[in-house]
Amino acid sequence: MSTNTATRSAERLPIGALLALAMAAFITLLTEIMPAGLLSSIAQGLSVSESLAGQFITAYAVGALVAAIPVTTLTQGMRRRPLLLTAIAGFAMVNLVTALSDSYAVSLAARFFAGVFGGIVWSLLAGYAVRLSPPHLSGRAIAISGAGATIALVLGVPLGAWLGRAIGWQDAFGLMTVLALVLIAWIVAIVPDFPGQAKAKRQALSSVFLKFGIRAVLFVVFTFVVAHNILYIYIEPFLATSGLSAHVDVVLFTFGAGSIIGLWFVGALVDRRLQWLAVASVTFFAFASLLLGLWGDIPQVVYPSVLVWGFAFGGFATITQTALSRFAGESVDVAQSMYTTGWNTAVACGGVIGGFLLGRTGATSFAWIVITVLAFSLLGTVFAMNRALTSKT
Repeated sequence: MSTNTATRSAERLPIGALLALAMAAFITLLTEIMPAGLLSSIAQGLSVSESLAGQFITAYAVGALVAAIPVTTLTQGMRRRPLLLTAIAGFAMVNLVTALSDSYAVSLAARFFAGVFGGIVWSLLAGYAVRLSPPHLSGRAIAISGAGATIALVLGVPLGAWLGRAIGWQDAFGLMTVLALVLIAWIVAIVPDFPGQAKAKRQALSSVFLKFGIRAVLFVVFTFVVAHNILYIYIEPFLATSGLSAHVDVVLFTFGAGSIIGLWFVGALVDRRLQWLAVASVTFFAFASLLLGLWGDIPQVVYPSVLVWGFAFGGFATITQTALSRFAGESVDVAQSMYTTGWNTAVACGGVIGGFLLGRTGATSFAWIVITVLAFSLLGTVFAMNRALTSKT
């Protein structure tokens, strides 16, 4: 191979390998959220209430929250591909157990371990994408690897509901096992392996947390995701004033379409305009929230506002994971496990805050609280994360 050819090869993104990571993200998030479209079928099949069926999602979230940091810390020295394959094989196994089980307790335990494997996958993906890519294209690589999660976010609940009607809820989980097995073959075929960290280079969790810029990214992520979930989790009651509660599926599809556009936009620019995109993401979300706060009772305003909100959200993970990878260096997997834990904690906090507001002040207060939280996110972005990025360069 000539020097010029080798140079051009090094400048290219390994699209096939990155799409395999995107598929891993798709399976991980789809496994998490698909039960939301299957609640009545699960409840009927296991002879439990729909509220108990809803704990399928809670058990997964608890598994991911509990496992991400300790498991990632303990597996720093493992080679990356065997670890990723172990997590995907774990998904195949627990989804098969869910597909075959007629016991609520066994199914719930399987969902917990699905969350554990999910925590491993989320902690691996961004670092793996960075290792696969040329340094100047690492942000774009993270965007491609995260595209599967965005697609799953758009399709997860309606796809789950459709599969439940077409083949039954247990066969839907069986299909997830088949997808996981296909992915294992794909990873073995084209995704290169990387060594884990040598023992001498491993850093304690506290040392990674105290690295320059890490806390700033985690603060921005926490505040932004809390704001997002106050609105997202309780979108149905929020839409009541506009009369769109019965069309929540269309509204969420609009949000998903905006997210896909936002991810594409960020993926194209993130390696060159990271700081600008970070500010724009928070600002666009705040602008959409302002429109919803002022005119959220008008359907013609709701749809474009939700589209803008989705646009702001779609590339946010890519922006913050790219910033995190620049600060974390070789400790990116441990930093990513903190990112995963912080994100899931923010989801839970957003749910609690939104539920409190709904009971005390009603859904009309959501937009204004979201704007308040986003003000802190914007301050953290401008005066902490972006300032740290400027110092880093």
